[in-house]
Amino acid sequence: MGRVGSKVAGKEGHERTGRASGGWAGAVALIALLFLAAGVAAAASAPLQLKYVGSWSNLSLFQNFEKPFWGETLPKALGGTVTFQISSVDQMGLKGPEVFRLLQMGLYQVAATTGDYVIGDVPALEGLDMPALAPDIGLARRIVDSYRPVVDEAFRRQYNATVLAIVPYPAQILFCRDRLESVADLKARKIRISGRSSADFVQAVGGTAINLAFSEVPQALERGVVDCAVTGSLSGYHAGWGEVSSYLYPLPVGGWDYVVTAMRLDDWNRLGAERQQGLRQAIARDFEDAVWKAADRETQQGIACLTGTGPCEYGQPRKMHLVPLKDADRQAASQVLTQYVLPKWAARTSPEWVSRWNETIGKVTGLVAKP
Repeated sequence: MGRVGSKVAGKEGHERTGRASGGWAGAVALIALLFLAAGVAAAASAPLQLKYVGSWSNLSLFQNFEKPFWGETLPKALGGTVTFQISSVDQMGLKGPEVFRLLQMGLYQVAATTGDYVIGDVPALEGLDMPALAPDIGLARRIVDSYRPVVDEAFRRQYNATVLAIVPYPAQILFCRDRLESVADLKARKIRISGRSSADFVQAVGGTAINLAFSEVPQALERGVVDCAVTGSLSGYHAGWGEVSSYLYPLPVGGWDYVVTAMRLDDWNRLGAERQQGLRQAIARDFEDAVWKAADRETQQGIACLTGTGPCEYGQPRKMHLVPLKDADRQAASQVLTQYVLPKWAARTSPEWVSRWNETIGKVTGLVAKP
């Protein structure tokens, strides 16, 4: 009896001990999970100092929007838990194409540059901004909003980065030395452009596309090295293009020269969900909306300053002749886009991106891209 009782007691004691051990193990595991969760939460709210490399320091976009937003507005919106050391591509000694490659390497955490600079790495991005694709800023923004997920996916694949913002410079229009009245008058002219699609457009209308640094354009126009050049109206005014050219043609041959802002995914994940949401909300509310409105306003102000057709708050107005943009010009430009520029892009881009373009921008514009 005693032995049987001992066996029973031993078995019960073993089960009690096992349950006690299991209880302690569970408690330890729970405590570990709580500490891990607390650590993750602490990491997600820990103060971060990140590096931001923006666009050209001498232009309005950087001076009036990027610098105050990343330096003051966003840190305040995030409760001071994230601050940014700010510089620009020219201050960093960068030319443009390498900006996102260096971002991927971790030399800085957030960067912005003109899309034209990186289409060699991201062919899908070229589909965002084509000559005469968006004659007005309202359509331009609808195009960007529809295509943003495509650009974001392309950046994730190419640079391990997520897209935070896409904003325009003012419309990229034509400054010409000699008289012109329509798209057809661009034939046989040497035209300074700043993108592959713009070069395709110029070649399609019978012109010669010239690559030339922005700073070299005034002298090239004055000496006849180029007949026309493309840039934003206000940029051209400030750079003196209105003093060496006579005709201003407001067709956006150079598109809107979008600037893309992206953040390394490794650093994006360090922010945590709450700060990620706060960052995106602040960008949409306090940065993107403001830049889009300014691009529209500056396009019109630049035209007024160059032609004297309205008050110029930036200085002495010039006396360029504003060429009226007729419906026939818009139709001719659209025909060149659909019959020549789009097929050229589709032929050098993967079928996947062409299909995504048709599903997004194609539906907004009513156009179809196919090789």
